Amino acid sequence: MRRISLILVTLLYLSSCSEDFLDRNPLDKISNETFWNNEKDAIAAANGCYSSWWDIYYIPYFDCASDNAYNPYPWEGFQVQATGLASPSNTGSSFMGYGNITRCNSFLENIDRPVMDEDLRNRLTAEVRFLRAWEYFIKVTLYGDVPLVKNVLNPSEANLARTPKADVVKFVLDELSDISEDLPKSYSGADVGRITKGAVLALKARMEIFVGDYAQCAITCGQIMDLDYGLFDDYRGLFKIANENNKEVVLDVQYAESIGTNWVLGVLPPNSSGGWSSINPTQALVDAYECTDGKTIDDPTSIYNPDNPYAKRDPRLAATVICPGALYGSNYLNSIDVADPNGDYYAPYGRSKTGYYPRKYIDDLNDYPDVWDTGMNGIVIRYAEILLMYAESKNENNDIDASVYDALDLIRQRSNMPPVNQVDYASVDKLRELVRRERRVELAMEGLRWFDICRWKIGSEVMNGKVYGARLGTVDPNDGALTLTDDRIEVETRIFDESKHYLWPIPQSVMDATPAMMPNNPNY
Repeated sequence: MRRISLILVTLLYLSSCSEDFLDRNPLDKISNETFWNNEKDAIAAANGCYSSWWDIYYIPYFDCASDNAYNPYPWEGFQVQATGLASPSNTGSSFMGYGNITRCNSFLENIDRPVMDEDLRNRLTAEVRFLRAWEYFIKVTLYGDVPLVKNVLNPSEANLARTPKADVVKFVLDELSDISEDLPKSYSGADVGRITKGAVLALKARMEIFVGDYAQCAITCGQIMDLDYGLFDDYRGLFKIANENNKEVVLDVQYAESIGTNWVLGVLPPNSSGGWSSINPTQALVDAYECTDGKTIDDPTSIYNPDNPYAKRDPRLAATVICPGALYGSNYLNSIDVADPNGDYYAPYGRSKTGYYPRKYIDDLNDYPDVWDTGMNGIVIRYAEILLMYAESKNENNDIDASVYDALDLIRQRSNMPPVNQVDYASVDKLRELVRRERRVELAMEGLRWFDICRWKIGSEVMNGKVYGARLGTVDPNDGALTLTDDRIEVETRIFDESKHYLWPIPQSVMDATPAMMPNNPNY
């Protein structure tokens, strides 16, 4: 929800909520008895549940846990996950906090108390149930078995064992099924950004595809496709602040400049443009983009030129990644010239170790008076993902028909790529290759690749071994022309253990505080 709405009342509500793991009661007895009086109180409490359900921080950073990107700064929380060196005492980022679940449980236990319009009560209840389901969706996909807490706990109840993953998944799906009809298709005015029916169905589809329920996921995606969503006309423009809240956005995190600020965009650009260069796309991601003829770069009949590797490529590459020689601002990016002291070649801070930079959200820094203080919303789920889940589910169910190719063609042709060659991609196996590649390049830098690696069980294939960046060379400052050497940037070496790395370790501090949760995930 927009952070401007009832912000003072919301902050008062939040100040009574603790962030401790499996937090007991977020309100003291007196404030809880006096707070729940009217509609304004109910709205403020719901807004408190919105305050920390997700953050744009995680949208690009989660790609750093995958083969899409490298995070050069361990303290930012994702580098250790990618290397395979995460442990209970060094987890990098952690999503085992239950503070927002406690807020949601408190809301649901008290929402019957205020004197208010019943339709609004039902709608707010459905919104908060979604936010709680989202929390469990993240936890169960990252950690497997986690405690399922559906009420505010007393201290004597806090030492809970982990609930089997299947039961948590069932809870999430049941909740989303129950509330889907209690929410509107859209909002207007200050309510834009609240949870809609489409957002509920989209999370349901994500949960279904992540657990391999392809038949039901195709049905759920079909329900979303019958709503009022569509692809935004311009892929690059989709991520510009002038076009936020467009028809492709199914769910996003809303921000307001100078009030509920999105500062995360500042970590993306190179130091020469005032950024931190915290997220470095990899060569593996760049190589995933087809050429404009619809063929992959390893196809001997394609138009790919390894000495001019960024030319004649899927336009989504240039919209997603700033490659060496690309015009960015008023200069051509020089991130591969070791000898140029004024270039953007890797240094310990502020320059990409791969030679690549993200471009989504920061296509033009002139869009923001201050890139560290923006009102740019973070897109969490968009309609293109719905089409991709639909195509994947139909294919995995061996139900390939015209609607599958139509869904993929809508996405590809939006970026001026040729339609799918239905002769080359007629079988389940071949179409699977295309769908997975299409999902990767369409949604790159949007935080989904790690989850896809886990559900497809391809970690050993894509997460083991050396991580590479761009080829070194020189960049002509006048036109960006490249002269490349045979030397390529080597970034780091990663390991992936099939017996453990599809789940994250639960922090040791959580296990120590909640002994009933032991043991940790396998082999940690």
